[in-house]
Amino acid sequence: MPVSKGRKSANKRPTPPPTRDPAKSKGPSPKWYVTTMFSTMGAGAVIIVVNYMAFIPGTPRNTLLLFGLALIGVGFAMTMDYR
Repeated sequence: MPVSKGRKSANKRPTPPPTRDPAKSKGPSPKWYVTTMFSTMGAGAVIIVVNYMAFIPGTPRNTLLLFGLALIGVGFAMTMDYR
């Protein structure tokens, strides 16, 4: 009876080095970042409220509304990088 050939062993690749998680290697956010984030959101809300309460001379303006919404949007965008 003929003898079967054995299977060839697969070429073993070296294991890749472990990778670090970039979010963990950065560390926590600095205090000034958190303060700036909440300050921009708060300033935007104050601008919108002051605009509609008519504390600013003249009628309520859409440009102040958009500026306030932009500040709130910047504050929320900063939360994406908060650690």
